[in-house]
Amino acid sequence: QVQLVESGGGLVQAGGSLRLSCAASRLTFSTYAMGWFRQAPGKEREFVAFITWSGARTYYADSVKGRFTISRENAKNTVYLQMNSLKPEDTAVYYCSAGNIATIHANTYNYWGQGTQVTVSS
Repeated sequence: QVQLVESGGGLVQAGGSLRLSCAASRLTFSTYAMGWFRQAPGKEREFVAFITWSGARTYYADSVKGRFTISRENAKNTVYLQMNSLKPEDTAVYYCSAGNIATIHANTYNYWGQGTQVTVSS
């Protein structure tokens, strides 16, 4: 079965950086769009960023634009999320997802990872 495994989360001070990774297996990775979503306690899951199968197009939520960068290495079946200038409001569980099309809607993605916690202290 398809597996998406996130890593790289942790505790960081405001203004710091983290790089999340998501390794895919049992998936023809290079044919899937990849997305990052996050969910804070008591809140709904929200879109963060997506990247098309080729990496040619990326798109970001307004809240992270200019601070986060999504990228992928198809040869390594891995997608990344570089997070800079982190803010306390970025605290959430971050999930990667794989889907046939790149959208901002969680319900269009077919596969999900288990999530990795990111905590930003003030």
